[in-house]
Amino acid sequence: MSTTKTRALDLGRSTDRAFVHLLVNTLLVSAINFTVWFAITFWVFLETKSVLATGMVAGIFLVTTAVSGIWFGSLVDRYRKKTVMQISAAVSFGFYAVAFTLYLLTPGPTFTEPASVWLWVFIVVSMCGVITGNIRSIALQTLVTVLIDEDRRAKANGLVGTTLGVSFLVTSVISGLLVAAGGMLYVLLLGMTVLALSVAHLAFVRIPDRPEGRSAPDPEFADQQATGNKVDLRGTLRVVRGIPGLLALIGFSCFNNFLGGVFMALMDAYGLSLMSVQAWGLLWGALSTAFIVGGLAVAKTGLGKSPVRLLLQVNIVLWSVTCLFPLHSSVILLTAGMAVYMVLIPYAEAAEQTILQRTVPFERQGRVFGFAQSVEQAASPLTAFLIGPITQLIFIPFMTTGAGVELIGGWFGTGSDRGIALVFVLTGIVGLCVTALALRSRPYRELSGQYAGKLELATAS
Repeated sequence: MSTTKTRALDLGRSTDRAFVHLLVNTLLVSAINFTVWFAITFWVFLETKSVLATGMVAGIFLVTTAVSGIWFGSLVDRYRKKTVMQISAAVSFGFYAVAFTLYLLTPGPTFTEPASVWLWVFIVVSMCGVITGNIRSIALQTLVTVLIDEDRRAKANGLVGTTLGVSFLVTSVISGLLVAAGGMLYVLLLGMTVLALSVAHLAFVRIPDRPEGRSAPDPEFADQQATGNKVDLRGTLRVVRGIPGLLALIGFSCFNNFLGGVFMALMDAYGLSLMSVQAWGLLWGALSTAFIVGGLAVAKTGLGKSPVRLLLQVNIVLWSVTCLFPLHSSVILLTAGMAVYMVLIPYAEAAEQTILQRTVPFERQGRVFGFAQSVEQAASPLTAFLIGPITQLIFIPFMTTGAGVELIGGWFGTGSDRGIALVFVLTGIVGLCVTALALRSRPYRELSGQYAGKLELATAS
């Protein structure tokens, strides 16, 4: 075997090992950040008994995620990926340390008042630690391009999805236990400990900053260093618009998240109308395993030759499920529908990541991933804040005392839970129509052609 081939094999082994280390490190950090987020939500409700306060926590997370994505992406592009990940963990550690100090110094009764300034200072500081962790997720998506060969990236993205699923599963188990045992005290202590360990662990992992064979930035993007433009939204838009169909893909995902805000706003209310809070919590813990199964399936089978088509086909199934599971008040239908949903979500996420990794120039991937995150996440808070009042004031009365009782109540059922169910059904119908149109659209054909062209080029090289 030639020296060149030997070195290539050695590099492959080292990058695979680095990727595994990154997954483990990300699993630990993601799990603790999700735990802090969930724990704050539980703790705020237990302290204040205010649903509005818990809703504001979710709103803070979603709005901040949407606003920060573009800037975070620019940081990933401008600096070494490993350095950015380390700084992200260190900054999160700092926020948690400040929150821990506030928690110890603030009298307990202060946190029981929803209007307390110190309560919201504590919440915002803690959530800043959670949000800073989003830098890591953007960096990890670009490092798949660096560490994994072209033909294996779809499977690697499946493992990234599995990591996220495990994080949710662990979070659902430990967040409630920690809050019950000591409020936010143990949560923040564990958060600081895990983040310190993650920084120490990653310090010993060697991570290249560019794909093999690319030692310098693409000349097309050399001017961004000279101008000192840190975010360069205009340049990012130019790249996105320059790839046929990519802007439409991001817009499609944004629209899906707009409809997905319905789940965020109403799923807990619908589930709790069918079962106890204990059973509902256990059910979501079990459903997290379906997310893991989906991620492992992607890692095993990949996404086929056309992730663009697969993405839309998955959405056809997801919106069909959204139409079907609410047709009858049934725990079995709800569980089956959500299980299908959780298994397929990793396919949709991996497909979008693989498309971006293949079609977007590496020097701009951080910005484009951050831009996509901001645009896509911007829709969910709007729906989540709007759909609750709309459901409460229009659909629930429609299915309890309104015209819906006579029109469809005989077979659909009546009551407040059926009002919520009707919103799910209508959402699914809209999603199906939009996805069907997308499958027949010119941007879909253009992006599919662009992806296929990149695939042929990569195979030839």
